[in-house]
Parts: sequence; C-alpha cells; structure tokens
Amino acid sequence: MRKLLVLGFVGLLAQLIDGSLGMAYGVTSSTLLLAAGIAPASASAAVHFSEIGTSLVSGFSHHKLGNVDWRTVSILAVPGFVGAFAGATFLASLDGDAAKPWVAGILLALGLYVIWRFLVLGGRRPTFKTRPSAAMLAPMGLAGGALDAIGGGGWGPVGTTTLLSSGRLEPRKVIGSIDTSEFLVAVGGSLGFLFALANEDIPWDYAIALLAGGVIAAPIAAWLVKKLAARVLGVAAGGLIVLTNSKTIAETFGAEGAQVAVICGLLAALWVSGIVWAVRQERLSRELEALEKELETV
Repeated sequence: MRKLLVLGFVGLLAQLIDGSLGMAYGVTSSTLLLAAGIAPASASAAVHFSEIGTSLVSGFSHHKLGNVDWRTVSILAVPGFVGAFAGATFLASLDGDAAKPWVAGILLALGLYVIWRFLVLGGRRPTFKTRPSAAMLAPMGLAGGALDAIGGGGWGPVGTTTLLSSGRLEPRKVIGSIDTSEFLVAVGGSLGFLFALANEDIPWDYAIALLAGGVIAAPIAAWLVKKLAARVLGVAAGGLIVLTNSKTIAETFGAEGAQVAVICGLLAALWVSGIVWAVRQERLSRELEALEKELETV
C-alpha cells in the first residue's frame, strides 16, 4: 500500500511537470518504475495505460483554456499512434534484463536533452512564424511515438522541443497540443503492450496509482502553464531522470556500492547547482523585464 501511495504521488508530480512543460510524465514515471525493479516493457506498459486517463483530462483542460492548436493535433496524433504501437511491440520482444540498460540509456539521453533545452535555451523568446507543416509534423509524430513506447517516455521531449525550437507556435499552444495528442499515443502504446505482453506482465495496480495522481494534477498543470518557470522545472525534472538512470547504467558496467554512491553524489551536486543557476537566471530575467517596463513608462 505504501508503494502505491508513493506511485500516486509520483503520478501527480510527473503530470504536474508534464502539463506545465509539455514533457516528462512518461520519462519521470518510467525512470522511477525501473529503479523499483520493474521490467522495461512492464514499466512502459503501466505508464502508457495511466497516460490514457491523464492525457485525456489534460487535453480537455488545455482545450478549455485555449492552449490547443487542433490542426497540429490532428496531424500529429495518427503517426504518433502508429509509432507507439510499433515501439511497444518491439520493446515487448526484448529480454527484460538485456533491455534495461538500453532503455536507461535512452532515458538518460532524454533527461540530458530536457536539461539542455530548459537550462540553455530557456531564456530565449521564440518568434512565431507560420504554423508547422504536415511534412514536419508527421515524421516527428512517428519517431516520437516509437521512442515514447520504447523508452517509456519521449513524446514530450521530441514534440515539445521540436515545436518550440521551430518558433511556429506560441509555447502554451505547443504544450497544450502535445499533451492533447498524447492521448492517441498512449492508446497506441497500450494496445501494442496488450497484444505483446501476457496480462500478468502488466502491473495494473501501478498503472492505476499513477493514473490517480496524474488525473488530480492535470487540470492544475494546465492552469499553471502560464504561471510556473519552465526553466526551473525542466532542469529539476531532467536532473532526476539523469541521476536515476546513471545509477542503472553504472551498475550495468560493473560499478559497486561505493563507486555508484560517488557517481550519484557528484551528479546530485551538479543537479542542485543547475537548479540554483536556473532560479537565479529566472529572477534575473524577471528583474530585467520589470526594469524594461519601468523605463517604458518613464
């Protein structure tokens, strides 16, 4: 029961981050499930089943607040469904122990990308041009859906970062559209796991716990998307992902207790430093904005 309560809190926190950043629900949840000893395919299955509910509530909340570009959603969703179904089938065919370090490597790379995106690029103001084309969205959806199923997360890191960097949609519509289209991605991944895994290999209790926490957080996150500092939350979420998966990879390469502790300690120190730096940069940005407004009124 204690583990289920913890997972419920993880689902709540992960959805709060995902709904505010457009990424990190699947990566964060999968990372912690792998750390708890769940096989990669089972962990990704639990996350995708929980995401059916969380993405539905999140998409509805974003729609009500005007955060969704439905043309983008309509083009992204079907390729995302196909990619997730194929990725789930592929992951389920791999041996769990053999797949774990590879999945951890994918998650580690995604975590580093999240940190890079929000630590390095977080202060930039994108310029909004024409809306993203179908030629850009369709292959992005296919690749993002496949990576999402194989790595237990990836739809947000691929979709949100690509659309933000393109400068073709304002950030709130990027996040809202990615979260809304994730519903079909979650359905595709879940169907793939249903076909490929035995029923007993899917941790339904974990999925329900994640779902319960995520559903509570989804409307709050949609509202907070305009309020929270994405740079700080992005660095915090990415650091957690990097820290946890680095431990898995270090153990795979034969590192023992003391060595793992040193590695994790160094990464934790870098993580905290990154959060502190992000907070300072956010404060500096706000002070500069306030000063510019004050000068405009003079």
